[in-house]
Amino acid sequence: MKVLAIDTSSTVATVAIMDDEKLIGEYTINDKMTHSQKLMPIIRDIMKASDLNIDEIDVFGVSKGPGSFTGLRIGIATIKSLAHSVEKDVVGISTLDALAFNIPFSNGIIVPIMDARRERVFTGIYKWESGGLHIIRENMVIEVDELMKILKERPENIIFNGDGTLVYKDKIIKELGDKSIFAPKHANMARASSIAELTMAQAKEGKTESYLTLVPNYLRESQAQRELDKKNCEVDKNE
Repeated sequence: MKVLAIDTSSTVATVAIMDDEKLIGEYTINDKMTHSQKLMPIIRDIMKASDLNIDEIDVFGVSKGPGSFTGLRIGIATIKSLAHSVEKDVVGISTLDALAFNIPFSNGIIVPIMDARRERVFTGIYKWESGGLHIIRENMVIEVDELMKILKERPENIIFNGDGTLVYKDKIIKELGDKSIFAPKHANMARASSIAELTMAQAKEGKTESYLTLVPNYLRESQAQRELDKKNCEVDKNE
């Protein structure tokens, strides 16, 4: 089985190709968020370097969120288009699941955090047990202070990764002290190889879907929708 996977949920654009035996190739760039310009050239380059044609890919994987609304739309639209071109299935992977998977076979718990702004983060709680990554607490959007209260109750060391660590590192250290461990730089950002491996595992269990039904999971409404709802509430109050 060959998998092509991408993640464009943040400023990182990352593409990977994996088969049953190895990671064939991975291309990652963490710069300005210009996925609409960079993503397809990256895919073409890695396919050419791997000496593969698109019809040799068996299943396509993509980060389905949470993350940047624009980034997720670009990534999912691209994967849907590629899968449609060869009539293959897709797998949508939680961005947070993939971030946690960046830190293999660790002791303690893993808490990926992505900045959701306004003192809130996207997060989940994970733990490696019996050789597998298990979800202890499902993906959520939560105020940072509330997350700290939850984590203070945990007895284990806590490994953090994700772009939220850059924003809230000082607060985490202040609240959790020596319990807090921060991932190295290579494990702190989106990796298409993690998306690819999780995609392959789900595909082997028959957990794929049609490109027609794949949708993002934002975990919150867009800023534009929130502003519209706010205006509608104000209109209702004045009527």
